[in-house]
Amino acid sequence: MNLQNDSSYIYLHGFASSPDSAKAKYFRSHFSSLGIDLKTPDLNQNDFSGLTLTRQLQQIETEFFQTESSESVEKVKNLGEVTMIGSSFGGLTAAWLAQRQLSVNQIVLLAPAFQFLSHWLPLLGQQQLEKWQSENYLPVYHYGEQRYLPLNYQFVADMAQYPEEKLMRSVPTLILHGKHDTIIPIQSSRFFASNRPWVQLIELEDDHSLGNVLEEIWEAMQKFCQFKN
Repeated sequence: MNLQNDSSYIYLHGFASSPDSAKAKYFRSHFSSLGIDLKTPDLNQNDFSGLTLTRQLQQIETEFFQTESSESVEKVKNLGEVTMIGSSFGGLTAAWLAQRQLSVNQIVLLAPAFQFLSHWLPLLGQQQLEKWQSENYLPVYHYGEQRYLPLNYQFVADMAQYPEEKLMRSVPTLILHGKHDTIIPIQSSRFFASNRPWVQLIELEDDHSLGNVLEEIWEAMQKFCQFKN
């Protein structure tokens, strides 16, 4: 099978990041060298404050999976089998899309944000968390914008709808996670992979950014996706 013609590849950037991140640019360039158009949607939607997991899922499903007119029907038919690639919170989003969309036939997750709130909220501290809840907005540093932006507390409340024990569709999954990740500790990916035999976990000598191991990631991704030059 010629994967380049029969498949679509979608990359989802991380929390407070953008399609112009170093990883997104790296993978776009390398996919392009194989003649593949890697789709890299902007999950910020010019409204980072209103970000939720639900919104990200709905955005991608509307843009790539749903059919609203004869034109979009043709577009969806042309997608073929879909490979979702996601970084951090984009990785969590990709995992849920694979659960919900049968046309997703494999996923590659880079330091996926499993157990995200249990890792992130303690870093804020109880006082800051209560202030966020009472005032509705928390200033969060956005790496794509290089400035602080307010994030609505609905981001936290929305996550309660997505218990990760429900992610049980047996989609071939490659996880690449840094052993020295202090944002999303590698234990979260180890736990996720432990009772899902369709998940392959590769542990790397890097932190959450994975910026030092992009070549290793690309080699593993090519092997996993079985690219044909």
